[in-house]
Amino acid sequence: MTSGSKTAVPPPDMLLPGATLGVLGGGQLGRMFALAARVMGYRVVVLDPDPHSPAGQVADVHLRAAYTDAVALMRMAELCQAVTTEFENVPARSLEILARRTRVAPSPHVVELAQDRLHEKACAGEFGCETAPYVNVEDAGDLVHAWARLAGPGLLKTRRLGYDGKGQVRVVDLDTLVEAHAALGHVPCLLEGLVPIEREFSVVLARNAQGEIAFFPLAENLHRNGILDMSIVPARLPEAVAAEARQMARRIAAGLHYVGVLAVEFFLLTDGRIVFNEMAPRPHNSGHYTLDACVTDQFEQQVRALCGLPLGDTRLLTPVVMVNLLGEVWTQGPRWEALLRHPGVKLHLYGKAEARPGRKMGHYNCLAPSLEAALDLALETRRALGIG
Repeated sequence: MTSGSKTAVPPPDMLLPGATLGVLGGGQLGRMFALAARVMGYRVVVLDPDPHSPAGQVADVHLRAAYTDAVALMRMAELCQAVTTEFENVPARSLEILARRTRVAPSPHVVELAQDRLHEKACAGEFGCETAPYVNVEDAGDLVHAWARLAGPGLLKTRRLGYDGKGQVRVVDLDTLVEAHAALGHVPCLLEGLVPIEREFSVVLARNAQGEIAFFPLAENLHRNGILDMSIVPARLPEAVAAEARQMARRIAAGLHYVGVLAVEFFLLTDGRIVFNEMAPRPHNSGHYTLDACVTDQFEQQVRALCGLPLGDTRLLTPVVMVNLLGEVWTQGPRWEALLRHPGVKLHLYGKAEARPGRKMGHYNCLAPSLEAALDLALETRRALGIG
């Protein structure tokens, strides 16, 4: 070492490879987080009650217990220097218990906020985002008032636990609203007005505790039966729209002092307005294209944000279309040769033992020199797999 040179000393709040990271949740998002963390040299502890969970299969330690199990939470806090979550419906109380003993990101407060559609939409409004018109429905006594306020067709959505098209029913009059509320179990709901949508898209970003924010390229999302079918990247949006959406997402992330990967879903309306739909305090299905098409993928970015590291480069290396693989593909047996004969197709399976209709079993990314070629490849391979 030459005279006067210094050894770089990492900040005290930076967790370096060799540390142990925890994840609450054992699904595919936890699996991909665990794989990214282990590639980077971290140990991983997963807490999930399923002994065959996809994330548990690749973890160093799998705590097979309920998310509310006090002994398991204490063990996780002892083992882990930092803990994150792979889905927003983990009990916020469990995150609060962990946060008293170790680093937790995103914060229990933000996760709890995202668990309730009413609070989530109110939060978006506070940060200057327009939403579709909505009315709170606490119980059956609110239905007549809610329908009078909305005065038109809409979607009745449960305030909690709805995802992938579940927990929502389209209504066209007061009678169907009453029936829908009963079908949803008379739980608190939002009645949300329909808006004229031209495109659906998402902004996936990461923010670390130092306030650094990095955006991934926007994804244009196509759904079938309420479940994401394909994500097209780069999204076919005017740059002015993309820039405005990034600013909206930035305000939300900064305003919440968010740490981690955050996905914010938007609608572009036919009149050019941008409307907030919902947010997910975690990596997102629409960000899976980053695994093959970006310098840094969303799961490595999640590790970086959790550990207080500088965020990675999010440049798009190639146009890409991500295609979801649902359980229906397994009905006749997947024809993997129809995918793997294409050199631009990258297959990702989640290690789930049982295929069920509507269940996300994997995805694949179609890479090509142009967006048109990537989309053609996605459509060709979908047909070959029997995806309608």
